[in-house]
Amino acid sequence: MVVDPLADTPWSTAATVAGFATALPNDVLMAFARAELERLGGTGTALDIGCGAARNAVPLAAMGWFVTGTDLSSPMLDAAAARARDQDLSSRVQWHSAPMERLPVPDATADLVIAHGIWNLASSSAQFRQAVREGARVAKPGAALFVFTFSRHTLPDSAAPVAGEPFVFTQFSGQPQCFLTEAQLIGELQAAGFHPDPAVPLRELNRPAQAVVRTGGPVIYEAAFRRSRMLDFDR
Repeated sequence: MVVDPLADTPWSTAATVAGFATALPNDVLMAFARAELERLGGTGTALDIGCGAARNAVPLAAMGWFVTGTDLSSPMLDAAAARARDQDLSSRVQWHSAPMERLPVPDATADLVIAHGIWNLASSSAQFRQAVREGARVAKPGAALFVFTFSRHTLPDSAAPVAGEPFVFTQFSGQPQCFLTEAQLIGELQAAGFHPDPAVPLRELNRPAQAVVRTGGPVIYEAAFRRSRMLDFDR
């Protein structure tokens, strides 16, 4: 019997899984991935961290990528596998139950790393940093990173972070989650060896005219980065 680590959370409910199972891919990610695949000569390996029900992973496989998807929700992974089977793409994808900060992927094997709505779910800056470092560990030198994560502008300036944490807040959902400023996000990624890629300049989605606690959805950063410098595990 497979134990679902997220069985008692909204992420594994039938309604949530059903919504993700029919979600469309991110068009900006798809365009970026297509350009990356062409740059690589038509074949490449992609890692989708927190893949959910494969809204992005399966379209990437259909595009020509060999994709590894990781998630902690067993129902999400089941839905992802079903989506791949329905499109006869099972041979191009593999699924793993794994947390964002401990990826079951060898060092320097991914040409494209996708962190789409996952790193913002880290409950501490330590978990966030370890997750980013894991992304750097599995990325090849020169590999691309696509990030889709919460912006600090989701919350008003008066919102205080969790004590001792630089960018972890509970005001949005009642649970600790990461909301970074632009400078914090770029700084954290650069510390792990990822640098902004002008192919997808950093932008904010859903930013309101005035800072308020958004109950209808967070403000999101979307951007591409590239792994460029040597880290300890490269040597």
